Amino acid sequence: MVNIIQAKIPAFKRPSKDVISALKDIGTATVAGSLGHAGFRNPHMVGPVSQYKGKSIVGTALTLQFMPQRPDLFAEGEYKDPEIQLHRHVLYEVEEGDVVVVDARGDMSSGVFGDMMSTYFKGRKGAGIVIDGVMRDKPNVDKLDLAIWLRGWTPNYHVQVSIWPSAVNVPVSCGGVMVIPGDIIMADDDGVVVLPQSMAEKVIEDSKKHAEWEVFSREKLTAGESLRRYYPLHPDAEEEYQAWRKAKGLPPSPSH
Repeated sequence: MVNIIQAKIPAFKRPSKDVISALKDIGTATVAGSLGHAGFRNPHMVGPVSQYKGKSIVGTALTLQFMPQRPDLFAEGEYKDPEIQLHRHVLYEVEEGDVVVVDARGDMSSGVFGDMMSTYFKGRKGAGIVIDGVMRDKPNVDKLDLAIWLRGWTPNYHVQVSIWPSAVNVPVSCGGVMVIPGDIIMADDDGVVVLPQSMAEKVIEDSKKHAEWEVFSREKLTAGESLRRYYPLHPDAEEEYQAWRKAKGLPPSPSH
């Protein structure tokens, strides 16, 4: 048996708590739109969906990579030599507010984490779990009130069928999107988006402008006003929008 167990887990830089806090009231649709306009064509993970309606998270990505099993590299066993099982080691790295992102290759038969691992994750005060694959022990995990995005559930344990955990905190693909440790993961009922740290300030600024004129536009649309004029906000409505801001006690905003 060849030993290719990861010898050292790479370090990475976490975003500031102020940045994470500033992003918490921004929806994934707004983030995806802002990133799309900046050239990030699809930051949305296709596959993992929210398992608990109404949950939303913003946190720092830790990553776990799975690979296909090979008999010369892999020894089967749920409890055999637990410390070489890297799905445990990504959890050891969790700090408060972190999000564990797992490239499980879209596999629908290997439960990456179960009841006990999820309980430990909750005890570490992690923000959420995102897996391009499945988990197990749903009846017990349901009781933990975690924020989780998956493809589904299985009774099988993590290495029972065809994949095994091969690396922690390396770049991975999850739901067709590249995730680098330290990226900001944002997720809600719309899905999961990946926000590079370098784009966070732009997204925050874009969202402030977007949110304010959307409030104005929503008022107009609710009253049955013109969709052409108010969404997106037409230049002809700019003067009206600025007057609305003034009436609300808001400072003038840059023109759209």
